[in-house]
Amino acid sequence: MSQLSLVFLGTGGSWPSVQRNVSATALKRGSEILLFDCGEGTQRQFQKSSLSYMQISMVFITHFHGDHFLGLPGLIQTLQLNDRKKPLHIYGPRGIHGLVEQVVHLGYFSPSFSIVSHEVNDGDTLEFDGFCIKVLQVQHNVPTIAYSYEESLRAGKFNKQKALQLGVPEGRLFSQLQQGKSVTLENGCIVHSKEVLGAPRPGRKIVFSGDTVPVKAMVAFAMHADVLIHEATFVSEMEETANEYGHSTARQAAVIAKKAQVKQLYLTHISPRYMDPKVVQNDAKTVFPHSYVPMDFEEVEIRLKK
Repeated sequence: MSQLSLVFLGTGGSWPSVQRNVSATALKRGSEILLFDCGEGTQRQFQKSSLSYMQISMVFITHFHGDHFLGLPGLIQTLQLNDRKKPLHIYGPRGIHGLVEQVVHLGYFSPSFSIVSHEVNDGDTLEFDGFCIKVLQVQHNVPTIAYSYEESLRAGKFNKQKALQLGVPEGRLFSQLQQGKSVTLENGCIVHSKEVLGAPRPGRKIVFSGDTVPVKAMVAFAMHADVLIHEATFVSEMEETANEYGHSTARQAAVIAKKAQVKQLYLTHISPRYMDPKVVQNDAKTVFPHSYVPMDFEEVEIRLKK
């Protein structure tokens, strides 16, 4: 899976503002979308974006504050009105089963497609085809979890010159070797993929913090991530208030990013009080230069590691 991109559908915190809707981030991998949080109005954010909500396969909820899950009823009903057939899987902390049961039966509505809820716990690893989702409990004023999307190891670099030296002709057999298979030449010799492939290469890693005060465990959890998406509700001058209400400042998020040696830090859950994103962004850049405050609908391609 080479195509991977982030689309920030909602980058604000607490309530929708003129500039920002509330929490929702889409991770598009090929034709599939993984949605992390689903604040109110998320289905309309999809309509205004380059994405199709019909491609959502899984939703990962970090916690049960309204700005992170109240978009679920509208999204689910919109999916049905557009003749959704395939199942929708919704993951979240303890209580997700009851919440989904309530959400899908609000008003005179009963879903015609399967909606499956999954409770996740601290330390869980959810295995899927080509990637996994790891779970970390963070520290907010309600039970909250962070998620880490991690791709499986990729095959090492293909040594074309070595393959030719071993007598492998270009074409179909090259492709098989690159897929990790052994091939048999016309002369009966067998060439194994390990003879022409370098060491396995890591896949991409993207971490979603959820709402949280700074926690030490996040450093190891996010270590060497391509992208860390960390909440930054306030700037440093409001650190005491931020931490009191279970949130982080931009600078505190930057400290974690620096310690975790991530490539890029994206700051979200921005308080509506900050009309100028540079105020928040600059607070983080003093610690970690690769810090950014995305606007709603901003898209970021996550390239494969070389």
